[in-house]
Amino acid sequence: MKLAEQNDSKMHSLKVILSTIMKHYPISRANLSEITSLNKATVSLQTNTLIENQLVSEIGVGVSNGGRKPILLVFNKNAGYAIGVELAANYIQTILSDLEGNLLFSDFFEFANESLEALKSILIDRIRLVTNHAPESPYGIIGIGVGVHGFVNEDQTVLYTPHSNWDKADIKNLLEAHFKFPVFIENEANAGAIGEKLYGAIKNSDNSIYISVGTGIGLAIMVNNQLYRGSGGVSGEMGHMTIEFNGKKCGCGNQGCWELYASERAFFTKLSRIKNGRELTLEKANKMIQENDGDILMEIEKFGYYFGVGLTNMIHTFNPDSIVLRSNLIEANPIILKSIKKTVSSRISRHIPLKSEILISQLNKNAVVLGAASFMIKKFLEDSKMVKE
Repeated sequence: MKLAEQNDSKMHSLKVILSTIMKHYPISRANLSEITSLNKATVSLQTNTLIENQLVSEIGVGVSNGGRKPILLVFNKNAGYAIGVELAANYIQTILSDLEGNLLFSDFFEFANESLEALKSILIDRIRLVTNHAPESPYGIIGIGVGVHGFVNEDQTVLYTPHSNWDKADIKNLLEAHFKFPVFIENEANAGAIGEKLYGAIKNSDNSIYISVGTGIGLAIMVNNQLYRGSGGVSGEMGHMTIEFNGKKCGCGNQGCWELYASERAFFTKLSRIKNGRELTLEKANKMIQENDGDILMEIEKFGYYFGVGLTNMIHTFNPDSIVLRSNLIEANPIILKSIKKTVSSRISRHIPLKSEILISQLNKNAVVLGAASFMIKKFLEDSKMVKE
């Protein structure tokens, strides 16, 4: 066997062993050999490499099955830490995560109408704040993942942000220059979908759709457990799907876009107009719903109708196992989900069995940041350079 092939084989077995330890720890070397079908000599050699590089440690002995008591191995989830960021139209959320996706520290910062230049310095400050909370570890900060509300192409360039002026923003190079860590930029819905797939509502779904509802509507599609990105990396922009042929003009250039009728912004704008321009917050809306305010209950029906129309289109197109919704408004008010489901049930084709589960996000506001951090964790654990020579 050639040297290059030997190295590839060693790296493959190393990754298999590490992945198995992460899934099954605490685990003995004998059980590792049994699960991975690798011989005991290979398992012993590679686990020693992982221990030397502080990704795995021994924690004591397990129960004997007749012979010597086995030494148990565990994954060192604190070998390094990842930063996850959600860059929204009006806020930045930043978290620190260990290598298993456990949230250790979180920072939330709201802003209004900031220029791109001002926003750059704010973003750097928020990330620096979170990095300062990372404990000492063998690998330190392993990277920064950022979920951005907008069109992000395969080169990780922010092409267009419908609700702000960050077009053609090179956030990746900006952050890598300041922090010297690897950076990955992703659309926020894609990041949220990965978060829910790894840690939340769609763990057991092979084909799923993640929809974030806020200032606009973001959507991510997962096919056979992989993100569907399209030919240029900007698939899933269904917030700009036309649902009203002669509808309102959208900032994207289209008219009658779904998010003009079924986003949280659209809901609050319409309700505020009905209430004579009163400023309406989520808390006030929740209180009005609890008090059975007639105006808000009527708007919920309209919101559920428009949202359900778009959702029916998604089900007809992709036939997913499950759909997960990430929305502060919907999560706080089950009556809205009921209205959405009613519309879907009434409009779905009778030839398509309604098997798609419509679920509420389990991670809530942390879906995007945990998903963004997970991109860096995956890259770190799969990178051959993670193992020191």
